[in-house]
Amino acid sequence: MRNRNSRKITFVLLCLALLPISTLGRQLVLVLSQEDLKEAAADSTNLVDDPSDTGFDDFIDSEAKPDYVLDPGSWSPIFEPATAPQVHLEHEGAYYSSVSKIVKAYSRGDERAMEEAASEIEAAASAGHPHAQSILGFLYGMGIGRERSKAKSFLYHHFAAEGGNMQSKMALAYTYSRQEMHDKAVKLYAELAEVAINSFLISKDSPVIEPVRIHSGAEENKEALRKSRGEEDEDFQILEYQAQKGNAGAMYKIGIFYYFGLRGVRRDHTKALTWFLKAMEKGEARSMELLGEIYARGAGVERNFTKALEWLTLASKQQLYSAYNGLGYLYVKGYGVEKNYTKAKEYFEKAADNGEAGGFYNLGVMYLKGIGVKRDVKIASKSFITAFDAGQPKAFYQLAKMFHTGVGLTKNVPLASSLYKLVAERGPWSSLSRWALESYLRGDVGRAFLLYARMAELGYEIAQSNAAWILDKYGERSMCLGESGICSDEERHQRSHALWWQASEQGNEHAALLIGDAYYYGRGTERDYDRAAEAYMHAKSQSNAQAMFNLGYMHEHGQGLPFDLHLAKRYYDQALAVDHAAKLPVTLALGSLWIRKNYANGILVNVIDSLPEVYPKVEAWVEDVLMEEGNATILTLFVCLLTVLYLRERQRRHVAAAAGEVAFPHQLGEQGVPVIH
Repeated sequence: MRNRNSRKITFVLLCLALLPISTLGRQLVLVLSQEDLKEAAADSTNLVDDPSDTGFDDFIDSEAKPDYVLDPGSWSPIFEPATAPQVHLEHEGAYYSSVSKIVKAYSRGDERAMEEAASEIEAAASAGHPHAQSILGFLYGMGIGRERSKAKSFLYHHFAAEGGNMQSKMALAYTYSRQEMHDKAVKLYAELAEVAINSFLISKDSPVIEPVRIHSGAEENKEALRKSRGEEDEDFQILEYQAQKGNAGAMYKIGIFYYFGLRGVRRDHTKALTWFLKAMEKGEARSMELLGEIYARGAGVERNFTKALEWLTLASKQQLYSAYNGLGYLYVKGYGVEKNYTKAKEYFEKAADNGEAGGFYNLGVMYLKGIGVKRDVKIASKSFITAFDAGQPKAFYQLAKMFHTGVGLTKNVPLASSLYKLVAERGPWSSLSRWALESYLRGDVGRAFLLYARMAELGYEIAQSNAAWILDKYGERSMCLGESGICSDEERHQRSHALWWQASEQGNEHAALLIGDAYYYGRGTERDYDRAAEAYMHAKSQSNAQAMFNLGYMHEHGQGLPFDLHLAKRYYDQALAVDHAAKLPVTLALGSLWIRKNYANGILVNVIDSLPEVYPKVEAWVEDVLMEEGNATILTLFVCLLTVLYLRERQRRHVAAAAGEVAFPHQLGEQGVPVIH
């Protein structure tokens, strides 16, 4: 957007960047000028008053629908068979049978079974089955059971998207976005985001259910994994025990876990309803609002707007202000009550006056569409900005449409595409992450990788880094299957390199660092110091101390960057300023700089320069010789013996010295010289 120097008003809108607070992903910040808002509002006054011509939705229906309906071809009947009716399974039986074979084959690393399953999928795809075409596009894209071909992958995803497959639309949108073909990407992401918001709540803000990052840098993220074990988690079991003993707060929390599928718990609206009813009987007011949601959306029960109105009214009387959004929704839609825009606006204003982001969002929709009020795009845009700033997910969608169409805000297609993507990633296809995590926790690394790889193709950064990390961490145990069997080391490195690169493009600083290492050391690719420096610069821009240190080292040695000791020192100092844990390596590096500056042609410089070649050989010798079980035991005993002998000799010398000082003090002169009588 344009940058104005005069009277600039900055709105810092911090997105829920769909990442845990781990600094591994970047946050999205929007900066809007007052002039942008004024000009956009002026442009929008030329629109006709009929709200239907803007292409905007008013209030979504929000009826609860299963994944296989919202996401045709979804793998949910395989991983959650209870969610799909038998009729659906019989209708798509051949397709699900083939997908199931692919999952099982990859889990076992069975190349023959994979080839058989891939052939079945290819036959169905050739017959025009859109969901089979989507799977085949994935196999070609990853090089699983087929030669790796981006062209064929794109072609099959295109056919699948034309046939209504939503996951292929996600894959195409991500491909267009990477190629900066924003006009094409934005259309697909807009359609996908519209599907996603149908699963959002009508009163409360839905919790952001993040895909779990299974690693923290190079190590496994044990704390995050511990909290994701679902019903097997000790904390959940304690909470369930308290609920069974009659604790109303515990009952409500258990209901929340089942309703949203939090912390690895399988989503189950029927169980959620049961726990909310028990909590309500114990006087837990928060359950009333969720009961209103359940009946309004038909989540696990038949929709009943009369009951929804009753529960939401009771909740609002308990000062649960978000319930006013639900009441306003019923009146604006005319569900269970006579349609009344004035009353709906009053309820939305009550919610907004009490700081509820949903209230601002709903008022924004009314002013944008002119529902019960005079249409005012400027008020609508400000209301959406306020809701967006508070993290209201539906506001992301409306702002994306405003940037997309230029209504209320200056048209910005790339930004609209990014906002749509954030919403789209919360669609039903995000269930892949839950199944991948469950597989990983069960020790089925191959299945976990396959599911994360599918998500990676759809553009999920966390899935890209998880899949890459599994390949690097588990090696052969990752059950990596390539074009013709188990992946070679080179194939695994190339595949993980591609995944890390995609993650780095989306702001993952650890991924950018690993890409730099891959080019620097020639892992999975040819050694290229220039590209290594480029990757390190990308990680450095996200305040990564290791990348700063590496850039300093490259300047010190003139590798991929100009030989410059002053710039090297600057990067070393920056690394220490960002991370105080880097004090030891930075101190050693600064010592190396001092030696290089003052003894440029000395032997010490040659010794320092030879260390990178010597260290791997010493490390290999230690690992192959010393760390062998028998040798390590002998070495330990030998070191202990030397330590004992050294300490005994040291003690003997101290005793002898002390005895000498006591016996002959008078025989020493002032300078410690013996006196001769």
